Amino acid sequence: MSCRDRLPSGRARRLTAASCLAAVLGSGMPAAACSASGPAPARPASPAAAGHITKTAHPPRPGNPRIGVIGSYAVRDRTVRLVEAAHAGPDGGPVAARVLPTLVWFPAARTGAAPGPARGPFPLIAFAPGYLQCGDVYRPLLRTWASAGYVVAVLRFPRTNCDIGAAADEADLVNQPGDVSYVISRLAALSARRHGWLSGLIDQARIAVAGHSDGGDTVAAVAADTCCADHRVAAAIVLAGAEWPPLPGRYFPPASPPMLFVQGSADPINPPGASQQLYQADTTGPRYYLDVFGAGHLTPYEGDTAQERLVARVTTEFLDRFVAGQPAARAAMARQASESRQAALVSGGRLPPA
Repeated sequence: MSCRDRLPSGRARRLTAASCLAAVLGSGMPAAACSASGPAPARPASPAAAGHITKTAHPPRPGNPRIGVIGSYAVRDRTVRLVEAAHAGPDGGPVAARVLPTLVWFPAARTGAAPGPARGPFPLIAFAPGYLQCGDVYRPLLRTWASAGYVVAVLRFPRTNCDIGAAADEADLVNQPGDVSYVISRLAALSARRHGWLSGLIDQARIAVAGHSDGGDTVAAVAADTCCADHRVAAAIVLAGAEWPPLPGRYFPPASPPMLFVQGSADPINPPGASQQLYQADTTGPRYYLDVFGAGHLTPYEGDTAQERLVARVTTEFLDRFVAGQPAARAAMARQASESRQAALVSGGRLPPA
């Protein structure tokens, strides 16, 4: 969970990791276990030199349901143990090797007894949890995406995950955008192999990032900060996120991808102004702001209430439009929000009504 209060300038700042930990423990928030297995690959070259990829809609494999329909696929998961070699951080300083267990939720066929994935390729979503969080608390949301035909890779950050306790270091967020790009590269490489359970699973031309709280800050940088931008990313979803001031670079250079900012109107940890600052600073392309009425910092994303189901539906439509290439999903996204009467969706820099 991210810990922020407001500066007079309107920019977010962070509490210390120790005080944030106390706040989390005092809230009674559950922790989730994360496992690890698999080989330790070498660090690939930076993706930034690859250039921006033109995204096109790909038809599903013969016999597969259409991508984007929630519940079309059964969902299974496996964990891949990835090890990022020592490298230079975004500020040029040295970063030691980082172990990154990654939980992969994937579409599976509803018929037959085989436990493996359905025949790909499918779009990939790299998901970044919040501070002192692991992927299991987001299970309903992530499984919804996977059931609609998306592969969802959930990172477990080495210094801010749910099991690290008092040793957590929120300042390590500066290294997390590199972790996200590394995991995308490794999963793409495993998918490109001729053998293995990931073989052929991922469509490398259709990649999105999403994250909550500090994870939202992380993926905002992966999508749209010159320090860390990964030009393979077709779209980004920022759940209760903000700019992370210690990161170098500037936000929203030309050709930044479409972005959806989701924010609870009563969030005491990431106030709406922090999300709105990012949303309004983005003038490079399609961007949307989903204001969830009365929602806090965890409720719209961690659980299975009506608010979480609304966020799951709207975010799926956003992915369908800007990752799967389905133009009709834009109107469906707006309709989901308006018909629910739980939220307002605005775009183009406009703010929701008070």
